[in-house]
Amino acid sequence: MTHILVATDAWHPQVNGVVRTLTTMARAAKSLGVEVTFLTPDSFRTFAMPSYRDLRLALPSPAKITKLIEAAKPDSIHLATEGPIGLLVRRYCRRRGLPFTTSFHTRFPEYVSARSPIPEGWVWRMLRWFHKPGQAVMAATPALAAELRQRGFRNVVLWSRGVDTTLFHPRDVDLCLPQPVYLSVGRIAVEKNLEAFLALDLPGTKVVVGDGPARAALERKFPEAVFLGARHGEELAEIYAAADVFVFPSRTDTFGLVLLEALASGLPVAAFPVTGPRDVIGAAPVGVLDDDLQHACMEALSIPRQACVDFAALHTWQASARVFIDRATNNRPVDPESEHEREVTAMNFIAEDPHFIA
Repeated sequence: MTHILVATDAWHPQVNGVVRTLTTMARAAKSLGVEVTFLTPDSFRTFAMPSYRDLRLALPSPAKITKLIEAAKPDSIHLATEGPIGLLVRRYCRRRGLPFTTSFHTRFPEYVSARSPIPEGWVWRMLRWFHKPGQAVMAATPALAAELRQRGFRNVVLWSRGVDTTLFHPRDVDLCLPQPVYLSVGRIAVEKNLEAFLALDLPGTKVVVGDGPARAALERKFPEAVFLGARHGEELAEIYAAADVFVFPSRTDTFGLVLLEALASGLPVAAFPVTGPRDVIGAAPVGVLDDDLQHACMEALSIPRQACVDFAALHTWQASARVFIDRATNNRPVDPESEHEREVTAMNFIAEDPHFIA
């Protein structure tokens, strides 16, 4: 059985698109005869991010990274995140001339600038440095792939996502709330732009599923909204099915797995016309993308639920896993980096990079 080792700084108990993508894809890959295992923060001491206590970063050592990779004996290595684990696994591969692939999941430049005075341009430089030696950079949508190429990323390829239609599907559920029910699901943080949804003057009820650092402040500011906290599995699927419109106010998400989950549950989408929702639904008549989010919410009510279900059925995790396997195992031999290049740190590279594209 082919064995792919995925290095990721995002892992349980985090609830986000990266973790769900990786774990669901791995299950689908196993049905295709490929074993996907993970090198995660579970193997190391961790610390909480200062601005986001729910997220913990690992404190890996090069020796422990080496031990874990050599014990796993993978046929291919994939770096899913640009954090401490991803950096040290990258270093391991570079020093041994081992090929690896990467994927771009999160718009860190926008997220970092929303929380700190660090310019987005600096973060983009760091990301280009990280992904540059990879055999391929996997992007979830055509628009994101095009943007990465424009920003100087090389070897960008597509790796789309899927949805579990055995879990997410229409069913008769009543939340016993005033209708219509407008639902948003995801991490409750500043970069998700939830306030744009909660501030709308809509009939019925606004429901938010998820948790995060902005939850307490938003609950105080919008007491009329219903915050259900983090929900998973069948419980989450029932909430989707009980709603009338799925509202996706984020302007920064690279894909948004929740969009496919909502559509599979029969929920039309209301969102801004930005990368993510635009790439997921395109011109399909299953959502309304408008800079006027209130207009999008009201118009989405008239979209037939069956159209959403039929659209989501075209996106399977097995198809997504096949693409990932093909990208991750298409290894070409590489030369080990020079001794001098090994000593160049990420921040030195950022300062010296003459190809910066703002």
